[in-house]
Amino acid sequence: MKYPKLTSIAFALAILTQGCVSNKKFQELQANNSKLQQSNQDLNKRLQDSESDVSGQKIRVKSLEEQIASQKSNLVSLQAALDKCLNSTSQGNVNISKLVDEINASNKYIQQLVNAKNKSDSLNMVLTNNLTRSLSREEMTDVDVKVLKGVVYISLSDNMLYKSGSYEISDKAGTTLSKIAKIITDYSNYDVLIEGNTDNVPISQPNIRSNWDLSALRASSVVQSLQKNYNIDPKRLTAGGRGEYNPIAGNDTPAGKAQNRRTQIIITPKLDQFMDLIGKAPEASKP
Repeated sequence: MKYPKLTSIAFALAILTQGCVSNKKFQELQANNSKLQQSNQDLNKRLQDSESDVSGQKIRVKSLEEQIASQKSNLVSLQAALDKCLNSTSQGNVNISKLVDEINASNKYIQQLVNAKNKSDSLNMVLTNNLTRSLSREEMTDVDVKVLKGVVYISLSDNMLYKSGSYEISDKAGTTLSKIAKIITDYSNYDVLIEGNTDNVPISQPNIRSNWDLSALRASSVVQSLQKNYNIDPKRLTAGGRGEYNPIAGNDTPAGKAQNRRTQIIITPKLDQFMDLIGKAPEASKP
């Protein structure tokens, strides 16, 4: 709002009264008019400043309204996220419960496996003791006994079993074979595989074509000795030769070749008998 009328009226009055007032009075009127004009300018400036302040306040109010709207939108989003989180947590609790059940079941199964392994280890120890209890210390240097997963592996050196360069059983092998035959007889329902093995040195016998022949003939000699001399049921026996192709040591040294020249007697329980033995195996002693 401006004040132009006030200045005009004062100036007009001054003109109308010019002819009937003194010069001094006229100057006073002019001074008053100047003051009124200055006052009018001041008022206009204050009005402009006020309008500017109002405009700024409107801008700030609009900014605040936008901020409030943004915060309300964020609040809605946060509430939705919270609801989703609560739902997920509820579902997560169900999943965690299922996971705990699965872990408990897994731990139970692992414990069962550990118990079965302990029984299996006990069985292996029993079988090993039964097989070696009658062997002398000297015989054990030519006999290696291992039990793996219920299967008995008796490895006999060729020096103990056969005549040099031959597949005929030597006289000194009889004592050891008789003791092994006793164990085979004790486990009368077990299958027995006799497996011949050689080193990689080619055989030079006229009636033996290769190490395949030599290994098979040596296994056959043991099978026939167990049958004829120790009355082992031949239905339980199998003879096989693996030649030089199943080494347990390198053939680049005499010691390695001596290890490879061996005959294995593999005593294998049938599955039902093996499980029965596991069930009857003595429990491992507690520390």
